[in-house]
Amino acid sequence: MRLVIAFLVGGIFGAAGGVALGFFLFPFVFPPPPATEELRSVQTDKVAEGMFIHANPSDPIHYGSGGVSVYSDTVFLHEDFQVGPGPNYHVYLVPKANIRSSADLGSAMYVDLGQLRAFEGSQNYAIPAGLNLSDYSSVVIWCERFSVLISPADLTFEAGS
Repeated sequence: MRLVIAFLVGGIFGAAGGVALGFFLFPFVFPPPPATEELRSVQTDKVAEGMFIHANPSDPIHYGSGGVSVYSDTVFLHEDFQVGPGPNYHVYLVPKANIRSSADLGSAMYVDLGQLRAFEGSQNYAIPAGLNLSDYSSVVIWCERFSVLISPADLTFEAGS
């Protein structure tokens, strides 16, 4: 009888562990195709630009790279944009520079531009009307499910912006 109970308990824990591992590994094994969005229109009103970085090189899972441009109504992730896959990533405009860890975001009043649509490639995100972009010095990719910084980009503002 003990052997049967041990077998059933082991089977339940094994199945649960397998499902959990499958959820974690799925985006790595079957990543979605890269995004290939064009910039929404001919934008001549670039406000700022930056580069996503691997904020914590000792963390092999949470990384990012590539360029980002901020226009008066759009955040555009460039063709070379890439982050490590994971669940529920969002694009934030953050009124704080030099974000290098999850704790750096703190209680900053960020603007959520929406869920990341692809782990690599060019993408557009609309900026809400009336936002003073000079107040936002970073674009951040953030995992909402686990409250983890994935990749920050410090913005450099264009002259006259």
